Amino acid sequence: MDFGKSEVKASIRLEQVKQNFTKSEMKIYDYINKNPEQVLYHSLTELAEACNVGEATVLRLFRKIGYKGFQSFKFSLAKEVDDLRSVATNNSYVSKVKNSMMTALENSYAVIDEAELEKAVDMMDSAANIVVFGVGSSSIAGLDMQNRMLRMGKNIEVVADPHSQVMRTASMDADTVVIAISITGSTRDTVDSVKAAKDKGAKTISITNYTKSPLTKFSDCVLLLSAKESPLDSGSLISKVAQLFVIDLLCTGLAIRNHEQAEQIKLDISENITGKLY
Repeated sequence: MDFGKSEVKASIRLEQVKQNFTKSEMKIYDYINKNPEQVLYHSLTELAEACNVGEATVLRLFRKIGYKGFQSFKFSLAKEVDDLRSVATNNSYVSKVKNSMMTALENSYAVIDEAELEKAVDMMDSAANIVVFGVGSSSIAGLDMQNRMLRMGKNIEVVADPHSQVMRTASMDADTVVIAISITGSTRDTVDSVKAAKDKGAKTISITNYTKSPLTKFSDCVLLLSAKESPLDSGSLISKVAQLFVIDLLCTGLAIRNHEQAEQIKLDISENITGKLY
């Protein structure tokens, strides 16, 4: 059997090889069979904990059935689950998108830790430099943060290119705060850049969906959001809504701390921009 063929479904790959699974691997098999949709939103660590096995065991199972790792398995499983959803629902996509956005906001509001939020605001308020790391679609949310904070007079920059991120860490020190934006917390480039920044003494804040992920291991402060996306939804606007909600909280908290300065800078910017309008 050639498991490299893309048309072979994830569930079929599991079924065809299960007779060769160890006891630990059977735990993973049973969990995936019972909770396919939940698996799409798990990090590798969360799946391992849910099955009460080690992360290495999880990776070994996926490689045994022909995948490079957890992410490639999730992508295959997501296509299978998505096909089932399409058959099962007749809802208007307009209402589905609206409901998904509302749910992302409500769930993000529910999981935000106000103590961690205040800690992050403290870190940003005292920082001489704020650097935002985010690759792909996460960098878009970072640009919104930059726009907001420039209006408050903060020295902030967004670095989206992974190579530039690593180069930027070379000049970091204890007066730098790095804000890493990653839904999964498993984007290798972002994690590597944050680790490099922390090694230089920078303080680190992560905005992510998962408490336990490679990114949070190198974060001094973790701000959780709730915008779970399957591999097929990566970069969706729904994820941006949740990210922008957390960013708005940070910017609002910072503006309250520096009200007079923020108002004056806002006036200065407004006067300068007015001259650019016809």
